Amino acid sequence: MQVAMIEDKIVPVDELEPVYLDRGIYFGDGVYEVVRSYNGKIFALEEHLQRFANSLAAIKIAGVNIDQIRGRVRKAFEAAGISNARIYFHITRGSAPRDHNWDTNLQPNFFLTVTELPSDAEEKNKGIAVSTHPDWRWKRCDIKSLNLLANVLARHDAAQKDCAEAILVNEAGFITEGAGSAFFAIFGRTLQTAPLTANILPSITRKFAIEAGKNIGLEIIEKSLTPQQASRSDELFIAVTTKDIVPVVKFDGKVIGDGKPGKHTKLLIQELRSFTV
Repeated sequence: MQVAMIEDKIVPVDELEPVYLDRGIYFGDGVYEVVRSYNGKIFALEEHLQRFANSLAAIKIAGVNIDQIRGRVRKAFEAAGISNARIYFHITRGSAPRDHNWDTNLQPNFFLTVTELPSDAEEKNKGIAVSTHPDWRWKRCDIKSLNLLANVLARHDAAQKDCAEAILVNEAGFITEGAGSAFFAIFGRTLQTAPLTANILPSITRKFAIEAGKNIGLEIIEKSLTPQQASRSDELFIAVTTKDIVPVVKFDGKVIGDGKPGKHTKLLIQELRSFTV
């Protein structure tokens, strides 16, 4: 008899619930999205759904109806009744006995949560500290996959240093992005961030941060920078769905500017919020 063990309980393999055979658990074989709401209104849902569809196609998960996903997101959001919410959802390839290859007839598994977003006012008012970490991720970070162990380890390393985010540095010595965010530097009236490539997630908030930068008169340069260059910038910030723009006031222990959120970063926060009204 083939058996499995869950904690101390032994059960026949053929009696396992599908959740224990999910390819997301075995292989991280799935993709996810995180959407947020402002004052009862979901922000940029269509952009997130398009990226979700792109990720699904990239890893060859077929048969997912995006209209159905949109309906599930809205239904869950309305049921939760949370004004400022984080909406997380993922799809895995399905449940089956462990095998690297997959049966093309597998039924994908869907999961979603709606939770309340904590206030980020203090981070925006005071700014955060960040630290650098080697970019150990796989080569297709443009796919928003469930394979996040490298991100988890980098973020834990940052937390051990009393930092709120890890800024990832590739083997060539250039910053790619944050462990869970896009990364930006301001030099004078120039806003700089790494260009979108296969090792950069096409962040939705990144897109709106760039648009906000144009609106307040900043020149946009999509060019990679080194940690040394970042440490000499006038202002730094990260951009992430659940917090939009967060000022960075300390980079690898070095104070940025006067140690307070910069004037352009403050303007960018206001401008990005105007998109959400």
